[in-house]
Amino acid sequence: MSYIEKVYAPMNGHLVSIENVPDPTFSEKLMGDGIAIEPIDGVVTSPVDGEIILVANTKHAIGVKGSSGVELLIHIGLETVALKGEGFTVHVNVGDCVKVGDPLVTFDFDFIKEKAKSMITPIIVTNSDDYKLLSKSNEKNVQRKNTTLLTIEAYSKQDNHLVKVSEISETLYTREAREIIQAIGGKDNIEMATHCVTRLRFVLEDEGKVNKETLNQIDLVKGIFSANGQFQVIIGQGTVDKVYRAMVKETGVREASKDEVKNKASEVHQNALQRGIKILADIFIPILPAIVTAGLLMGLNNILANPGIFGRTSKAVIEMYPEWAGIADMINIIANTAFTFLPALIGWSAVKRFGGSPLLGIVLGLILVHPNLLSAYSYSEALTKGTVPTWNLFGLEINKIGYQGQVLPVLVASWVLAKIEIWLRKHVIDSLQLLIVAPVALLVTGFLSFVIVGPITLQLGNWITNGFVAIFDTVPIIGGLLYGALYAPLVITGMHHTFLAVDLQLIGSTGTTFLWPILALSNIAQGSAAFGMFLAAKNEKLKGLAGTSGISAWLGITEPALFGVNLPNKYPFIAAISGTAIAGAFITLEGVRATSVGVGGIPAFLSIVIDHWGVFFIGMAIVIIVPLVLTYLIAKRKLINQ
Repeated sequence: MSYIEKVYAPMNGHLVSIENVPDPTFSEKLMGDGIAIEPIDGVVTSPVDGEIILVANTKHAIGVKGSSGVELLIHIGLETVALKGEGFTVHVNVGDCVKVGDPLVTFDFDFIKEKAKSMITPIIVTNSDDYKLLSKSNEKNVQRKNTTLLTIEAYSKQDNHLVKVSEISETLYTREAREIIQAIGGKDNIEMATHCVTRLRFVLEDEGKVNKETLNQIDLVKGIFSANGQFQVIIGQGTVDKVYRAMVKETGVREASKDEVKNKASEVHQNALQRGIKILADIFIPILPAIVTAGLLMGLNNILANPGIFGRTSKAVIEMYPEWAGIADMINIIANTAFTFLPALIGWSAVKRFGGSPLLGIVLGLILVHPNLLSAYSYSEALTKGTVPTWNLFGLEINKIGYQGQVLPVLVASWVLAKIEIWLRKHVIDSLQLLIVAPVALLVTGFLSFVIVGPITLQLGNWITNGFVAIFDTVPIIGGLLYGALYAPLVITGMHHTFLAVDLQLIGSTGTTFLWPILALSNIAQGSAAFGMFLAAKNEKLKGLAGTSGISAWLGITEPALFGVNLPNKYPFIAAISGTAIAGAFITLEGVRATSVGVGGIPAFLSIVIDHWGVFFIGMAIVIIVPLVLTYLIAKRKLINQ
């Protein structure tokens, strides 16, 4: 016996093949075969006559069972589970009977489009093993309840009659649940468990105990992967909740919400310091290309505009060749923009990281550097002269100053803005959000920034700056030695991202940084150690890896050399940090400074104050020769002894 059922489009939009969905869970058909739509509006209707079998708690997914028993999952957008239901309105409940075209979900199209990874909506036959897809639509544009997306022939592979999910024995799920528990290392290996629409999600004590081969052999398991501290087992819609209940009932696994599991995953795999560092990395890494590019261009401008490049008594290029002056000035404007409007870049990235609208973060950053405010660079002089402009807010005098080049004020203000925006979006009705959310969030954050956040964080930033300056001024040789020795280990832990914020704060407050030149030398040293291995190695694979990763490190990318060559062999790593410590102590003692953050390798000299080039080149020679020679000698000795 067979039964033909048509699945109609649940949305208006553009057809996308399931293989082109940018999520391997769907594109690799781990949950089943199907098709996808990129919607053009925010209405979802029933694709079949049938029954609602699933409504996700986060409202982003709906499960429908057709009259043939076919189970369909409509997953609205990708990674929309993170929105926790915001922007979605569900019009049905589990158990409701629906007809083709009945409304299931409506959603705020613009809001979801801004927040989601993608608007592409997969429509998946989650029990496709029992069904044969006779055809898929090849129309470019589809209309809900009119376009036939799929034509399906339903039959049972076991006994030639239609199978209902409710007829599947609960004993099967109990057995499968126990098999899954055993394959992931037993109950004692599970810190916490939950499930979403399609996946079991675990926080495990030790993922090394997972027997992935056994797990993949379990019939119900359609895929496994680990992400963000969670080990996830893909089961499929309509079945995952039954497996989860059987797991909780039969094995006593602790039941938890998705938020609890997410938080627990962070607790298990990251301490508070690591989480803080990750936040800084998430904020600064996206804007790093703009900052590095600005640094390189500023170096190019320095070559054109500063005297002494071609000798102590030589004139600047633009003095010798005045026709180059306009080009140099234009380069300077292009280069300085990223630093002039640094709070806007940080605001964009930080507000996005904290869950708010990135556009509002840009506006917040620009507010803090508005040209009508006294520049932060002129604040000290104005304070000394007593000419700092102020606002009078009902008798309260507020300094009317900007925060050019400052990091902490915009970081904290961005967090405040994101939290206010998120709260307003949850409490303001959809029809009024455009009129209330952004204006109120920016107005409140702006007042708080100028009245409280800015003054406090500016002072805190000055204390941090003064602390580093005092250490390196008082005992420069010790400061340079320690930072040179510790920078590469900091890269291993990820803590080096913290010092990018310090570098930017130093540049904003003093105009230069003494930390970044040591970073640049550290990168060169790691490349030199890799080249030492290249010269000594006889193994062709190691030789090739060492050579290419050495070049990469000399151009500012150290991870291949650091993690692929130096750390596994230990002594190249030690040789590299030894050379960096010596060079770091030397250049710090000589007062080497950088005017910007640039490429941390051989091109780094472009970012160094021109008067310090000679000393910096000596430092470069140290980190080229010392690590290379030490590594080569030790490697040759080890190879001979072997």
